[in-house]
Amino acid sequence: MTKPVRTKTPAGEDIVLVPLAEYERLRELAEDAYDSLVAERAFAELEGGGVELISHADVAALLAAPSPLSFWRKRRGLTQAALAKTTNTSQAYLAQIERGTRRGDVALYQRLAEALRVDIEDLLPPAEAKTKERGRRKK
Repeated sequence: MTKPVRTKTPAGEDIVLVPLAEYERLRELAEDAYDSLVAERAFAELEGGGVELISHADVAALLAAPSPLSFWRKRRGLTQAALAKTTNTSQAYLAQIERGTRRGDVALYQRLAEALRVDIEDLLPPAEAKTKERGRRKK
C-alpha cells in the first residue's frame, strides 16, 4: 500500500492525496457502513411496530382489488359509509373512486391516507403511483 501524501491547497487548506485504489476501497467501506446503518434503522422500526408488513396473500388481494383504496379500506375493517364520514365526503363519491370511475383531489387522498394509516402513494392506482415515482426520482 502506498502511503498517503499530505500537502496543502493553494489556499493553505490541509489535504491528503491517496492512490485511486485506496480511495475506492475507502469509499466502498463508507458505503457499507451507511448501508449497515440504514438496515439497523429499518430493523429497529420493524421491531418497534413502525412498519406494517403484508403477506403474500395480502399482496394478491391488493392486486385483485378494484383499487388500492378498496383494499386498504377493507383491510382496516371500514365500510364505505364509515370512511366517507371520517373523511368528510359522500359514500357515493367514495364508491366511484374505489371503482376507478372518478378521481379524488389530493386533499381527499390525504384525508383518506390519514384515516387508513397509510401513505398517500399506497392509495394511488398502480399507473399513477409509477408516474409519481418517476417524477420524484427526477428531482
